[in-house]
Amino acid sequence: MNVVEPYEPIQHHWFYNQQVDSKDSWQPFSREDSQRLEDAYSRVGKNEKDEVVATDGRRYDVRLRERKRYSVYWEQKPAEVRRCSWFHKGSKDMNYTPYSEELCNLLEDAYMIAMTLEEWKTNLELPTGETVILHNPKLMIQYPSSCKEFPPSPNERTQPRTLKRGIENIPVEIPEGEPEIVDHLVFMVHGIGPACDIRLRGIVQCGEPLSSKTEYMHFFMNEFRNASDSLIKSHFRQSEDSCIIGRVEYLPVNWHKVLHGETTGVDKEIERITLPSISRLRQFSNDTVLDLFFYNSATYCQTIVDTVASEINRLHSLFLQRHPHFTGHVSLVGHSLGSLILFDLLTNQDTDADGTPHELHEDTHVDTGCGSNESLEEALKGHGLEEHLNILHREQMDMESLMLCSEKDLKDIGIPLGPRKKMMNCVKKWKHSRSGSGHAAQNETHSPSLGMRNERHAPTTSAVDYQHFDVGIGQVSIDYPQLAFHPQAFFAMGSPIGMFLIVRGLKRIDPNYSFPTCKSFYNIFHPFDPVAYRIEPMILSPDMDLPPMLIPHHKGRKRMHLELKEGLTRVSSDLLGSLRMVWQSISQVPAPALAEGAISSMTPTDEAEVSPMEQEERNFTKVGTLNRGRRIDFVLQETPIESFNEYLFAIQSHLCYWESVDTALLVLREIYGNIPARNTNL
Repeated sequence: MNVVEPYEPIQHHWFYNQQVDSKDSWQPFSREDSQRLEDAYSRVGKNEKDEVVATDGRRYDVRLRERKRYSVYWEQKPAEVRRCSWFHKGSKDMNYTPYSEELCNLLEDAYMIAMTLEEWKTNLELPTGETVILHNPKLMIQYPSSCKEFPPSPNERTQPRTLKRGIENIPVEIPEGEPEIVDHLVFMVHGIGPACDIRLRGIVQCGEPLSSKTEYMHFFMNEFRNASDSLIKSHFRQSEDSCIIGRVEYLPVNWHKVLHGETTGVDKEIERITLPSISRLRQFSNDTVLDLFFYNSATYCQTIVDTVASEINRLHSLFLQRHPHFTGHVSLVGHSLGSLILFDLLTNQDTDADGTPHELHEDTHVDTGCGSNESLEEALKGHGLEEHLNILHREQMDMESLMLCSEKDLKDIGIPLGPRKKMMNCVKKWKHSRSGSGHAAQNETHSPSLGMRNERHAPTTSAVDYQHFDVGIGQVSIDYPQLAFHPQAFFAMGSPIGMFLIVRGLKRIDPNYSFPTCKSFYNIFHPFDPVAYRIEPMILSPDMDLPPMLIPHHKGRKRMHLELKEGLTRVSSDLLGSLRMVWQSISQVPAPALAEGAISSMTPTDEAEVSPMEQEERNFTKVGTLNRGRRIDFVLQETPIESFNEYLFAIQSHLCYWESVDTALLVLREIYGNIPARNTNL
């Protein structure tokens, strides 16, 4: 006698539709997020008020009544959300697709009746025209609309679809969820162009063929975030289990969209003068290479820097609103040109006497002696603008407050266009004249400047402010906005910073120089990256040849091919040393005391048996103060396939950092510096 299994209600799980190559790809929410959505769903049914549920580490909001998932920090098309319990899959499909909520309810009612009455092999016609046959609890098939009367033969093209009830019966990986506590916030700034990897994807990939970098950035943030979360579980497991650490949040900063958007109109102007031949190559060049020239243009450099700073401050403020109990630090990551933007931005940050950053976005190195109405009156009379003094006096403005005004502020108080332009031009000149003396005084009494300039007639060693160089292409003179926080660390990935500093005329970086508000700086690069340049040779003396620090593999050792290469090099050097020692013993006149000393001096030391990483740590050399005296240049280990042909993988090596687990581990070691990380020798 067969035992009848009682009917048990289905456990629902929530999914969202992530478009990939214009195709639907339904992804499950984490177990924690799905449970929160289910709890909110039960509350929504009792009242008319809509429920908004924060998911995915509070990076997305789900509006229950709309069944939509909205991104919080970046622009992205809302994704459809479903409360799922039944799934279907064709013979050629890779994954199961959830039915709509209406069809799930219809199928569940039919399944409940069949289970209760033990009546199987019943036909259920769906509103879409397909027919579902419930053969038994384990076998349920959906047939196309052309096969309502009878199942199709094997020769027919239309194939039936398999049905599954409950998420536990389909092969899908459901994430557990992210820790609620965020220990550290990292802003990641992209480089040139809309593409971020060798497949020309950008940095929030929501799957649609869109050109904006923000629309693709989520994909790479997820890759880096997932790698970071996995490393925390594997390398910081004890601290995580003890709730000592939570997680690190990574947020993308997009400036490409503003530069190439409707506001500047630069793309339309470039398109008008672009030749029609080899259109794809020219389009690629316009989207990528031109960003380098834009950054060296006074007009567009100001746009780029303002966009990066304002976006970072906006995201920081929004993050604090959504995480009101956040007490951790903030770090910055820049890739390619993005690292240069952040380098210039951090170099031009200002600090008050107590070490706090200025909140103003203009240069505040002004002479306090120019803070009276009399000095303002004299300055305006010298430029024929005295007729507008009454307006400025009415607003209680002096020289200092005028320097803090934007053109929009002057327009709002009633200054006409012509005088307004003249006034802004005068303000710009006053700023430069005063900031020059202000920086000079600051350099004499506080911190040294970045470096030294290459004169055409003779080299000089006097420290000057590098932003005023007129050698090479120079750095354009712009007003640098201020960040709303002090970064803990700055990570440059595949960075051309060193090359740009040389082209600007910088001879070497002052060893005593450090960022005004950031005390740690890491220059990370792949050995085959054609865009990356080193920083340490610009700090160390020319006669010191210090190789970059090798980034350990995340599994705790060097890659096999690098160990073999190092072993062969060591064997060959030992063999040459032995031959040299034998030759010297033969050629030299016997002298017991000298021979003994010679042999003992040539005896291999214990250091030969120590790994290169440990030797480098033992032979620690202080490298300036940009990274608090620690090493700055860090090189990734190339993979075995990359070592076969470095030219073949050159472009890919410049785009590898977003998916590099070793890079993510280096970032985590800096963030959790006081917490020991476990080495996994696998």
